[in-house]
Amino acid sequence: MSETPIAIIIGAGPAGLTAAYELLAQTGIRPLIFEYTDDVGGISRTNEYKGNYIDLGGHRFFSKSDRVLNWWGQFLSMDSADNVALTYQNATHQVKVRDRDSKNAKEGIDTEKDQMLVRNRVSRILFLGQFFDYPLSLSVSTILKLGLARTALAGLSYLRARLAPVSPETTLEHFLINRFGRSLYSQFFQDYTFKVWGVACSDIPAEWGRQRIKGLSITAALKHAFAQRFKKTDASIAQKSTETSLIERFLYPKYGPGQMWTRVSEAVRAKGGEIRFKTEIIGLETEAGKVCAVRVKDRETGVISRVEGDYYFSTMPVKNLIAEMTPPAPAPVREVAAGLMYRNFMTVGLLLKSLSVEGGVDAASLAEKLPDNWIYIQEPEVRVGRIQIFNNWSPYLVADPSTIWIGLEYFLGDDDDLWTAPEDEVTAFAIAEMEKIGFLQADAVLDSTIYRQPKAYPAYFGTYDRFETVREYTDGFENLFLIGRNGQHRYNNQDHSMLTAMAAVELIRDGDVDKSRIWTVNTEEDYHEEK
Repeated sequence: MSETPIAIIIGAGPAGLTAAYELLAQTGIRPLIFEYTDDVGGISRTNEYKGNYIDLGGHRFFSKSDRVLNWWGQFLSMDSADNVALTYQNATHQVKVRDRDSKNAKEGIDTEKDQMLVRNRVSRILFLGQFFDYPLSLSVSTILKLGLARTALAGLSYLRARLAPVSPETTLEHFLINRFGRSLYSQFFQDYTFKVWGVACSDIPAEWGRQRIKGLSITAALKHAFAQRFKKTDASIAQKSTETSLIERFLYPKYGPGQMWTRVSEAVRAKGGEIRFKTEIIGLETEAGKVCAVRVKDRETGVISRVEGDYYFSTMPVKNLIAEMTPPAPAPVREVAAGLMYRNFMTVGLLLKSLSVEGGVDAASLAEKLPDNWIYIQEPEVRVGRIQIFNNWSPYLVADPSTIWIGLEYFLGDDDDLWTAPEDEVTAFAIAEMEKIGFLQADAVLDSTIYRQPKAYPAYFGTYDRFETVREYTDGFENLFLIGRNGQHRYNNQDHSMLTAMAAVELIRDGDVDKSRIWTVNTEEDYHEEK
């Protein structure tokens, strides 16, 4: 054991950085982070291209956990009834902040730059060439767009699902039919889910739906819409009684999610932690029920080194972690880990003069005509799954305010042609798809770029139904803690990943060996998206 205990942390994403900061704040343990890429944030990082910023996947800063909200507030100035008054400019939804006390200055927060904006959440579905509310609502607008025949069929189908639900509810198909009816399921969920995961809803366990959209249904949407007509305006950002898919406001860093994790990484290093970039974990040595060292490869020089620690936190994909363990894990563990599946994520960033939808949209009319953060593309003839409009997340993500900056999102497997295709081919393909659905014209494109994120989404099929075998094995190592989305192979949100890190640090602080506290994040009642 070293004189000053060292915690080796694999990955500088939200979970890894949260663990590092909490170790420094609560224990005498020094964190040493190994990060595969050249930046912090993991999938929550922000990529910069010629002054324009891309948020990979879109990250709403929203949590039912007061602890997480307060934690974020240590690094970026946030909405607080005590020290912030907020006003909105209708044209841009920008937030003006005034009446701020001296707390931010004491904590080193630059209130001009290090801000959380309060954003209005707007997401819609593009289907049949028209925009529908997301989540679906049975509004007059929806009925008119669907037509009376489709609406009547949807209503009857939903009634049947309520009176005679599918039982047992074992697949995602069953889960969605029971909450929306077979008609709406076939129109709005079946094809889109295949786009995202590359497999049919009938091949995905119902557990995915219970975790990600546990409180969402037609009934929940109708109750929410009815309540909105009579409730008073709530200035709180917490919205604790609201299902996550129905929230109306969220916090967002002025320059994207990576701004938060850059600030956290600076604080970690200022307190004595270390982050080594472009390093790959190529070995994890174990002995007598503990991890004793990692073997690390410098991706620039090729130099391999062995590093010992006292505690180990892993946010790397479980598939890779088990493959690198020596001596090798038992055969059943290796079999399950090897069969775990993932979905890759690719964003095609397009800088535009204008869009063709809604009668033509330029930057000046964007907030009025197309205020969406995300647009879900249900059109079956294209492969794009979602479109982000970065101007609407934060106007500071766009270098030139007279342009529109969007991200076309594709969900791909390792063997998909788009995943490995040259950038120019992918860009041409993406622009052609946008023309096909009437979203833009090719001559409106000013510039483009592409970002690929492997293993962005851990899948709930493959060998996931036997994941407990892996968990039992890794939990058996006293000083090894699996945290975060890929670390636990669980489709966690950013705040859930942070909470797993906090729970792990508390175990070390308290001398507790029961790791179930880490695994109950986002499953027990305290973390439910709807209480």
